[in-house]
Amino acid sequence: MAVKALEITSRGPLANGQSFGEYGSYEYIQGLLHFAVDPGHPQSMRIADMDAARRGADGQVHFAADFYLIKPTTPAPGGKLLYEVINRGRKLAPGHFNWSTGAGSHIGPDLDLGDGFLMKHGFSQAYLGWQIDVPPVSGSMAMQVPDAIDALGAPLVTPTFVTITPVAVIPHIMLSDRVHKPWPTKDIEDASAILTVREYPDGPATVIERSKWRFARVVDGMPTPDACYAALEGGFQPGMHYELYYNALGAPLVGLSYLGTRDCVSWLRYGSAAEGNPLAGDVGNAYGFGASMSGRYLRELLFWGMNEDEEGRIVFDGLSVHTGSSRRGEFNMRGGQPSSNVSRAPGNTFPFSYNVETDPHTGAKGSLLDRQSKETQPKIMVTNSGIEYWWSGASQNHTDPAGSKDVEPPENVRVYYLAGAHHQPGKIEGYGAEKVMFDGLRLKHQLNTVDYTPIMRALMLNLDRWVREGVAPPPSQHPRLSNGTAVARESVQGIFNLMGASFPKAPPVKTAQDYGPDEQHPTYPPKEGGQYGILVSSVDADGNEVAGVRLPDLRVPLATYTGWNVRHADSGGENHQVVGGPLLGSTFALPKTAADRQKAGDPRSAIDERYKGKDDYLARVRSAAEELAGERYILPEDIETVVGHAAARWDAFRG
Repeated sequence: MAVKALEITSRGPLANGQSFGEYGSYEYIQGLLHFAVDPGHPQSMRIADMDAARRGADGQVHFAADFYLIKPTTPAPGGKLLYEVINRGRKLAPGHFNWSTGAGSHIGPDLDLGDGFLMKHGFSQAYLGWQIDVPPVSGSMAMQVPDAIDALGAPLVTPTFVTITPVAVIPHIMLSDRVHKPWPTKDIEDASAILTVREYPDGPATVIERSKWRFARVVDGMPTPDACYAALEGGFQPGMHYELYYNALGAPLVGLSYLGTRDCVSWLRYGSAAEGNPLAGDVGNAYGFGASMSGRYLRELLFWGMNEDEEGRIVFDGLSVHTGSSRRGEFNMRGGQPSSNVSRAPGNTFPFSYNVETDPHTGAKGSLLDRQSKETQPKIMVTNSGIEYWWSGASQNHTDPAGSKDVEPPENVRVYYLAGAHHQPGKIEGYGAEKVMFDGLRLKHQLNTVDYTPIMRALMLNLDRWVREGVAPPPSQHPRLSNGTAVARESVQGIFNLMGASFPKAPPVKTAQDYGPDEQHPTYPPKEGGQYGILVSSVDADGNEVAGVRLPDLRVPLATYTGWNVRHADSGGENHQVVGGPLLGSTFALPKTAADRQKAGDPRSAIDERYKGKDDYLARVRSAAEELAGERYILPEDIETVVGHAAARWDAFRG
């Protein structure tokens, strides 16, 4: 067993001992999980630079990670474990399943439990730090890993890159993604470092003269040499897309996170009480959940064949791969920055699908499941919102790479499109307020308000029944070429032009990128090739999407919802789609009255032309919610909440 010890730092009752129905009270355990792995094991050898990893006196590779567990105070044998691949040190599962808020960095007894959905349905929940670059924010969880070293024990030099699209003029940038831990340059005078600029993320790149920038930060208006920053003469300009390629010092084994994830879950499933397992004998089935970057992480876990432990036993019976698009990430490569979320990166390369496909640009064949044995392939539920389709090509989960034909996912995979939604569950709170994000980014359109949490809750229970009882989940729901619901993005522009909305300028593309012959040791900058197909859902007369799982927001609309939003001129890059950082969609409320419609020249029927009033509207919402519950895309227990949310939307859009 690769887990060597659990160092408990805190343990106690959760929510003051509150009872969660038939599963009673829960407790939390917080601490540090210690690992030691055999570098010569076949799976260990799949980790980048394992052959050069610093080893302990026992010849093993040692690492440790922050650990947090929620479990019933008195677990029942054969229970359920939900393991979340946390996102940038934060927990997202409570918000996606429990309707909780502010749970991301909370640990100990004060985790926001929302309505307690996961506890009421008997899930123990485990969280493990896995990123090496998590900033030191209170409550965040991280992993500590050794470096790869040369024959003399010296740190390696690592080619890497950072990107940024500022929202205002800034004098310098940190050599990291989103203020994570910076990766310092080996040499602040490095003449081989390259800084490029594009007018938008996929525009042509221009190399900035080396004399115009330096590794430094600006203090009191003067550049001060600093290996963790880069400063540009005149500052980095808003809306422009910068890419800096340089040689960093050090090569931590970022890929050890996969062994940590594998062994943590295996230990909780199969480990004994003598081995310190707090769930010994109590886990019948284990499920993994990852959202956004963490969804991409799970896709790559399968790509590297990590869903079996060192003894060949299955790790996850089921996976909820959420908003991972058709991408992977910088999770198992030298120089990998797990937090990075840009399209022009090694994690956005072929293969894209769970099916074996052929890359039209290279002729390569492959799938995400090639390294995963048939016996250890989990049941997989794939969910994506509009931003993943509009930006990064999530349609390639169910088409060929060229986007020329439909491809049915394997029997153990379901693909669900969350129609009309954007990256995170939307909220009505704040609708109508000024559209400025936490980092100062200003948007042109109101934020998307579609809350897809009810779908996530239903699909999690569907996944559990699929694994435990063999009850097949509802069929996949996504755009298809065969019925005309999968279309090019430009084809839906007309309705938005008529509405007077700003449509994305030069929509993002997905290109073939060549990083050299060794995917774990990429070379930069990449050689770029042809484009892959990006398809989205067709829309109805209101501009709402017709494919996928359609919540009452779309079935009984008060607005038009999109998976895209665009930048305001004040933030630079006007009308270019918001990508990379905040992944945001839009809400365009319907005209309230016929007079409003006529005055605005809006082609959409007004709210008062559709409904006799609020009661009529809510009755139709209830009917639509009951229909969704009958199809098992939402739960009967959530119908009243869905209707309540609809009432709040009526007040916001019509009241």
